[in-house]
Amino acid sequence: MDPYESAIRLLGPGLRGECAQLSANERARAEEIRLRRGKAPAVCIEGKERFLAAPPVTERDLLQCMELCSGGSAYAVEDELREGFLSAPGGHRLGICGRAVLRGGEVAGFREIASLCLRIARAVPGAADGLIEQMWEGERVKGTLILSPPGRGKTTLLRDLVRQLSEAGVRIAVADERGEIAGCFRGEAAFPLGPLTDVMTGCPKAEAVWRLLRCMTPRAVAVDEITGPADAEAVSQAAFTGVAILATAHAFSPEDLHRRPLYRGLITAGVFEQAVFIGADRKPVFLPASELLP
Repeated sequence: MDPYESAIRLLGPGLRGECAQLSANERARAEEIRLRRGKAPAVCIEGKERFLAAPPVTERDLLQCMELCSGGSAYAVEDELREGFLSAPGGHRLGICGRAVLRGGEVAGFREIASLCLRIARAVPGAADGLIEQMWEGERVKGTLILSPPGRGKTTLLRDLVRQLSEAGVRIAVADERGEIAGCFRGEAAFPLGPLTDVMTGCPKAEAVWRLLRCMTPRAVAVDEITGPADAEAVSQAAFTGVAILATAHAFSPEDLHRRPLYRGLITAGVFEQAVFIGADRKPVFLPASELLP
């Protein structure tokens, strides 16, 4: 099924009909559907929101979308709700914003939902075709960091890179904390990741990396974003055992990393031997790690 069509099936009938009015070209470029209570629904196309000529979003619209994304089982998704998102059928992801409920000083869930962001997931087989030859040093996979601003396809590229390396005979483990790489819904991946790929979802990245190293003996580990010291420590230790790390990072230019001590440390330590930057033309460009340091 077309990814956009698959995504709008997670909306109630009224919103679904409004969102179905987009042209085929707009559907193919749509990245997110934004629902804000009291405002018209919007579709994000190549980073810009377009408001639809539709009635304002109601509380019922928001609750219907959450019900459809959870498969009708709030209990089954409690852990995700605490983190402010839901993994949805088709590999899509629903971001949730509203009044947080605190228990013991920690977020236990959300009530009075104010807005939702339905991110449209797409597999793009062949996205890594021009990169795969650059991933090898002999029979060893190079540690690689994928950089770009939000919305330019970092995760899509990583997903296809994992698939192609797996099909080439590399055993890969994916620490997919939020289910964005594999698009897992109730244990089943929405996207093909290759025959030698093992995926762990719902587990903090750092913990998932340690567990995958101990249990699955991978040659490479893929993570969607390294965001804190615990993540950095885990991937550093994995790299020191000879495992290649494949990861993504938000960056508006390669020079952005100069201001981030966490990434400077990883590059200096040799965790990443090269980077791929996705520019405004969405064409990935390889950079040696030395060009990422000031």
